[in-house]
Amino acid sequence: MSYPGPQGSYTQVTTTSWFTRLKGALVGILVGLVLIPGGAALLFWNEGRAVQTARSLAEGAGAVVAAAPDRVDPAMEGRLVHVTGQMRTTAPLADPEFGITAPDALRLVRRVEMYQWREDSRSETRERLGGGTETITTYTYRLDWAERPIASSRFRQPEGRSNPPFRYSAREAVAQDARLGAWRVAAEQLRGFGTLQPIALDPATASPPAGARILDGAFYLGADPARPQVGDMRIRFAAVPAEAGSVVARQAGDGFAPFQTRAGDALFMLRSGSMSAEEMIAAAEAANQLMTWLLRGLGIVLVFIGFSLLLKPLSVLASVVPLFGAVVGFGAMLVSGVLTFLLAPTVIAIAWFWYRPLVGALVLAGGIAVSFGFAALLRRRRAGLSPPAAPAAP
Repeated sequence: MSYPGPQGSYTQVTTTSWFTRLKGALVGILVGLVLIPGGAALLFWNEGRAVQTARSLAEGAGAVVAAAPDRVDPAMEGRLVHVTGQMRTTAPLADPEFGITAPDALRLVRRVEMYQWREDSRSETRERLGGGTETITTYTYRLDWAERPIASSRFRQPEGRSNPPFRYSAREAVAQDARLGAWRVAAEQLRGFGTLQPIALDPATASPPAGARILDGAFYLGADPARPQVGDMRIRFAAVPAEAGSVVARQAGDGFAPFQTRAGDALFMLRSGSMSAEEMIAAAEAANQLMTWLLRGLGIVLVFIGFSLLLKPLSVLASVVPLFGAVVGFGAMLVSGVLTFLLAPTVIAIAWFWYRPLVGALVLAGGIAVSFGFAALLRRRRAGLSPPAAPAAP
C-alpha cells in the first residue's frame, strides 16, 4: 500500500477465498429471487401508472377551461382552469442573517459551499488460481468545493484529512403573498418554480460575516482566495424574480388546488412563462413518456441482476480455473440477458392486456398476422425449391 501524503492515494489489497465467494453467491440467490419478481412487479405497475396518467391528462385536456387572470369567477369553483399572466408579490424576501433583500421576488435562495476533502475510489478485481479473488482498491484524496458536508471520519485513511462542520447552512425563502393577477399562489406551490438569477451583493447594505469579503459575487470566508484552505466558505444568493406564470389546476376560492380526475391522478401544473393549456398538457405527456421508459429500464435492470445472481454460483464453481470461470461467467451473462428479454416483454405485454386490452389485442393480432405471413412465405419458398415430381411409368 502507498500513502504519499494528504492529497495522495492509499491502495488496499484484499483477498477473498473461493469458499467465501461461493457462500456469497449462494446468498445472492436469495437476493435474486427477490429482485426478479420485484423488477417484474415494477414493470407491471409502471404500465398501469403510465396509462392512468395518460388518461388523466386526456381527461384534463377535455375539461380545462380558460380563466381570466385579472378576475376570479365564483361560478367556476371546482373546475379545472387554465390561467396565465404576470406574477407579483408585495413584501420583499429577506435573509436577515446576511442583510440580503430581494424585492419583487418569488424565491430567495442562499447557497453555501465549503472547501473540503473528498475521497474517490477505484477497484479492480482479479481471479486467482483456486477460485479466490484479489481486489485492489485505490483511494485518492483531493480538495474541492462542495455544498454538502463530506464525512471525513468515514474515509479509508482519515488521518490528516479532517473536514470541519459547516458554520452556515443553505436556506430558501418563498413569497407568502404571491399573486398571479387576481389569483393567490400558495407558498408551497412555488417550491422549485422559476429560474434562479444571481444577486449582486451590495457592500453598503449587506452584512457579511466577520472576516468575510465580497469576491466574485459571493461572501468569501478565508485568508487567501487564491490559495483556499480546508474550511474556507463561499456564500452566494440567487432569486427568482416575479415573472409570467401559467397554471392548470382546480379553482379553489381565489387560489389553486390539485384537480382529482376520474382516472385517478391529481392534476396541478405551474410553469414559468406564458404557456397555453395545450402546451402544458403536451409537456406533461412528454414527461410521462420519459418516466415510463426510465422505469421500464429500471425494471429490466433489476430483472437482469436477479437472473445474474441466480446463475452466479455456476461461474464461481468454475472459477477454480480462472479461464473456465471467465467462460462460464460470460455464458451466464448471456443466459441472464436472454431470460430477461423473455420475461420483461412478456410482463409488459400482460400489463398491456390488463390495462389496455384493446391495444394489447391489436398488438397480439398484428403479431399473429406477421407470424402467419412469415410461415406462409416459408412454405411457398420451400415449395418453390422442391424438385418436380417424376412422371408416372406407362
